[in-house]
Amino acid sequence: MAEKNSFVRQAAILAISSLLVRFIGFLYRLPLTKLIGDEGNGIYSAGYYLYTFFLIMSSAGLPAAISKMVSERIAKHEYKNAHLVFKVSLIIAATVGFFASLLIGFGARQFSNMIGSPKSFYAIVTLSPTVFIVAIAAVFRGYFQGLKNTVPTAISQVIEQIFNAFFSVLMAFILVKKSVELGAAGGTVGTGIGAFVGLIVIVLIYYLQRQNILMDCQSDLSNGDESVKKISFELIKTAVPIIIGTAIFSVTNLIDMKMVMTCLTANGNFTEHEADILYGQLTGKYVVLTTLPVSIATSVATAIVPNIAESFVLKNMDAVKNKIDTALRLTMILSIPAAVGIGVLGHQILLLLFPSYPGGGNLLIVGSISIIFLALAQVSTGILQGIGRVKTPAIAAFFGALAKIPLNYVLISNPRINVLGAVISTIACYFVASLIDLAMLTHAIKTLPDIIGALVKPLAASMIMGLSCYFGYNLIYSLTHSNTFALLFVMFVGIIIYFFVLYFMKGIRQEDLKLMPMGKKIISILSK
Repeated sequence: MAEKNSFVRQAAILAISSLLVRFIGFLYRLPLTKLIGDEGNGIYSAGYYLYTFFLIMSSAGLPAAISKMVSERIAKHEYKNAHLVFKVSLIIAATVGFFASLLIGFGARQFSNMIGSPKSFYAIVTLSPTVFIVAIAAVFRGYFQGLKNTVPTAISQVIEQIFNAFFSVLMAFILVKKSVELGAAGGTVGTGIGAFVGLIVIVLIYYLQRQNILMDCQSDLSNGDESVKKISFELIKTAVPIIIGTAIFSVTNLIDMKMVMTCLTANGNFTEHEADILYGQLTGKYVVLTTLPVSIATSVATAIVPNIAESFVLKNMDAVKNKIDTALRLTMILSIPAAVGIGVLGHQILLLLFPSYPGGGNLLIVGSISIIFLALAQVSTGILQGIGRVKTPAIAAFFGALAKIPLNYVLISNPRINVLGAVISTIACYFVASLIDLAMLTHAIKTLPDIIGALVKPLAASMIMGLSCYFGYNLIYSLTHSNTFALLFVMFVGIIIYFFVLYFMKGIRQEDLKLMPMGKKIISILSK
């Protein structure tokens, strides 16, 4: 129970910080969208997706790989080797990140033309130094996560996003007066400033805790000192499959961008300006809103890697199974109702958030289901990495991408479907990937995860909630004619209905509630 409490607490810290980060990111996209419009959002996202690809290639696998390697050594009280993992990782990340920054910076013109968005040139140039900064920060975050301390990551990410939000809007406001392209580039300036401040924060936290870390190293009585070469090889061996798996999903985003722009403008169905607007709706609304609840899954996946790695290396399979079930259940309990809520109230949500540019509701309604499969893929990826199956998520991502690309071509080229085709193919992509991940996970642990508790019960409670929200909104709107009041009211009531139904279906256990803030009080209310 203490182990589970520790894992849930770490996941909760990351979940809260991730939601806050996403929420701040979402909030600043509102004034940013008002400044640069859907067209500017399309240009901004084109540059950002390319930057994300290089970021993934240089450092995406590091936090998970480092946290896994560190936690395994800490479990065996090898504190010196755990710290050596950190130092070796720092050198490798700095080197790779530096050259990746140079490549994206000096190749910005060629890259912007290659992805079919020449207007994103300035955004790509602006983002190039950030690759180096984030690569270094990833090492510190991975090390602290391996120590099962998610607070430094949480603090640095929140502070990073605050600076990102402020300077992104400020620079977009200044530069959009010259052109939309420069306005979009201004929106990316805050990304670099925020990353730099976030790096400073986590480095300061490290130096505040360095004395305790060194004291642990001095108390290390193990005789298994590892070589730099051995650790480097293990890091690369662990990180590369994680990078490949993440990179495949990133490449699908780049393919989306290229295919959306190419297929929409083919045969003169849409102009380049109209294609930019549709792509802006896809990335600035659909992607932003559907990935917000997935941040919970990402947090659970991040927290589960070192926790499962520790139990796995100690061969405590009961603890491994318990943590897997807990991770899946907590992720789905939050992701499934989010998907249903967004699907039922897609148009109303966009009208509330983007009154000047409310288009794109169909993308949310159709694409909301992708939240479930993406969250499932994220958390199962973390679990597989924790038990050492780091290649499996890459294989799953490959087959997911294989399903997506032909669907993209067929659907986006149809003028009646257009950009909605990218949403449908995304659902197919994550469905295939999550299915393979779960199948391989079941094979690896020789037992079926708690599918009833993780999927069936949350889905049943969410359907009841969704129907309540749909009919409740129409009734309240007919009486008040206020989209804002009707939407906020049914969202609040819907959350209460969902958790009450789920609790009485025994979808949430008392032991889960006890791990939550005010858990005992919630139990006493529900028991009456």
